[in-house]
Amino acid sequence: MTLNIIDEGEKDYGEMLDKQRRLFLEMVDRKKTGLRIEEETLFIVEHPAVITLGKHASEANVLSNEENLKRRGIQVYRIERGGDVTYHGPGQLVAYPLIDLEAHRLGIKDYVNLLEEAVILTIAEFGIKGERVAGASGVWIDAGTDRERKICALGVKCSRYVTMHGLALNVNTDLDGFRLINPCGFTDKGVTSIYAETHKDVDIRVVKRIFVEKLSALLGYFRDSSNKI
Repeated sequence: MTLNIIDEGEKDYGEMLDKQRRLFLEMVDRKKTGLRIEEETLFIVEHPAVITLGKHASEANVLSNEENLKRRGIQVYRIERGGDVTYHGPGQLVAYPLIDLEAHRLGIKDYVNLLEEAVILTIAEFGIKGERVAGASGVWIDAGTDRERKICALGVKCSRYVTMHGLALNVNTDLDGFRLINPCGFTDKGVTSIYAETHKDVDIRVVKRIFVEKLSALLGYFRDSSNKI
């Protein structure tokens, strides 16, 4: 099996959602008919400002009205991933792995843990200590303190052990966008970014490269020259 890594640059959320769904359904259909998955895919992308709600998210966690969002050109999508509400915008590394967990002998909890670990290892390269919070997916800073803040949101869908959706790591993201929502449904926790933590300009291309290396290794892949990130 191979891992196809595709850097989509900046792309509309709806376009990427359609692309994910098509590939996801193809992979699920192969599993249903007993065919082996020959290729997995990791999409890396940045989105223009957009708000997404997971399948069980409360619309009350979107704090801005429809008229204001429309005026700002911000669309809202209700999608099939887990998790509550999140915000995507430029300067945020969004990763969508379409993976066959069965081939990697992973359960869904193991997989979520693996995604979190890839982010924890990535931000450690910038001197940031990422942590987990019990009962709250994603990666956090100063976990268990009154300064607890989220640097990476995570929400996935899984069917026949095939995954879609993924994670969003704030790199140079304008954090004002998160004022439009209660991030991940929380009203008492903050959000942060690599830039906010380091106070240094961060090249998102470098963050992409590091993240891809960490995730590939955790999945048992070794990158080769055909992967141009």
